[in-house]
Amino acid sequence: MRMRFTAKAGRGMVALAVVAGLAAAATACSGGDGKKPQNSASASQGNGSQPSAQEGQSEEPLAEVKGPSGLLLRLTSAARDAGGFVTVNGSLKNDSGTKIVIPSALSGNETEIINNGLSLGGATLVDSKSKKRYYVLRDTEGRPLTTTGFSALKAGESIDVFLQFPSPPADTTDVSFQLPLFPSAVIKVSG
Repeated sequence: MRMRFTAKAGRGMVALAVVAGLAAAATACSGGDGKKPQNSASASQGNGSQPSAQEGQSEEPLAEVKGPSGLLLRLTSAARDAGGFVTVNGSLKNDSGTKIVIPSALSGNETEIINNGLSLGGATLVDSKSKKRYYVLRDTEGRPLTTTGFSALKAGESIDVFLQFPSPPADTTDVSFQLPLFPSAVIKVSG
């Protein structure tokens, strides 16, 4: 018996497959002990991810880039997950002496992402070797799989951030991380 699907049903099945992959990645990352990792896709609704004791605690970050008004983005890890994703962790700090309103440009210019509020959804990874650009992943409702829900940072305040991207080929280790209003930074992907 041959089954036919409408375009909408086909997209729904693809979305279901992505969610299943995320669930598998979350289980693999948590060691299968039933605990949910704090940098999973579900963290996109919170005020940021909290890296584990092993993540983000090294003295030497992968990259540090300065943005507008004293914003400092420190990238501490970029690791391939079991489900074919790359999760980038770090922190966003107000390195100025005054409160900063986070620029909306960090969300990028895609309507679907902008409609879901302020985020780091404008970020991309660029694989120069394969000549490909990877955009922040989205869940089935179009929300970016990155830190959301922040609008301002007090002087000296820092928040933990995460971003999930499709994984470049396994032999690609160096990618360029790009975020609107910040200079590009080459980072190493592990795993």
